[in-house]
Amino acid sequence: MTEGVLFDLDGTLADSLSTIAAALNETLAAAGYPTHTEAVVSTMVGDGAATLIDRGAPPDADRAALLADLKTRYAPHSFALTKPFPGVVQLLRSLEAAGARLAVLSNKPHAMTLLVVQRLFPDTKFVHVFGQREGVPMKPDPTVALQLADALGLQPSQCAMVGDSQVDIETGRRAGMLAVGVTWGFRSRAELSTAAPDVLVDTVAELGGVLLGERTA
Repeated sequence: MTEGVLFDLDGTLADSLSTIAAALNETLAAAGYPTHTEAVVSTMVGDGAATLIDRGAPPDADRAALLADLKTRYAPHSFALTKPFPGVVQLLRSLEAAGARLAVLSNKPHAMTLLVVQRLFPDTKFVHVFGQREGVPMKPDPTVALQLADALGLQPSQCAMVGDSQVDIETGRRAGMLAVGVTWGFRSRAELSTAAPDVLVDTVAELGGVLLGERTA
């Protein structure tokens, strides 16, 4: 069994694409800029809110103003549209029951990350929940992943980094953890395969099998 599991949030634990797309499009529309389909927005996420604005707004846009507006607009949508992926809550319960130590490591702004985790997973005892914080490197830099392994009382080799993007897979590999990609999030299986994860799974049940030792990596 994997003793420590670091989960990405958006696209991995939380089905939040509609939330992110709605908040981004309202922000862009309010400033008079073109909006994007959810499919397009799915290709923009994963590297933090500032990068989302960089990718979604025109080159001459006031990025600081748009970012501030996006953060304001995100909260009203965050629970009407965001929900756990089917089977995720039960997976977390099974991992906890088996004695695994759990954490969340996201590139979403820290306050938003805390808000979503507390609301969607109130019964899960994550050891730590970290989003993007000022002055702290984001994934795929492995710094925080390594700090989390230490906080869990584990060696990196005893941990898995689970996520739906190349960023998460690279983070896990650079941290010396089992790098697990999941295909139900924002990236295609083909795209994730190019990142060379240690394991690539298509269902939450498969993920549980890997993390609980019922399926070998």
